[in-house]
Amino acid sequence: MKKVKKSTWVTLALLIYVTATAIYLVPRNNEISNTEKALTVIASYIIVFTLWIVLRQKEKVQQRRREEDELLRKQNQEQKPNK
Repeated sequence: MKKVKKSTWVTLALLIYVTATAIYLVPRNNEISNTEKALTVIASYIIVFTLWIVLRQKEKVQQRRREEDELLRKQNQEQKPNK
C-alpha cells in the first residue's frame, strides 16, 4: 500500500474543516455582509492551497537530500578497501 504524503492528508483535513465550518457557520452569521463571508472563505482556501504548495516543496527537498545521502554512502563504501 502506498504511503499518503503529509502534504496530502494535512491539506485534505484542512479543506474538510474549512468547508464544514463554512457550511455550518457562514449562513448563521448575520453580523457581517455576504461579501465579507465570501472573502473569508476564499482567503481560507487560498491559505490551505499555499500550505499544500509549501509542504510539497519541503517533501521534495527532503527526498533530494535522502537521495544525495544514499549516493554519498555508496561512494564511500566503494572507496573503502576491503579487509
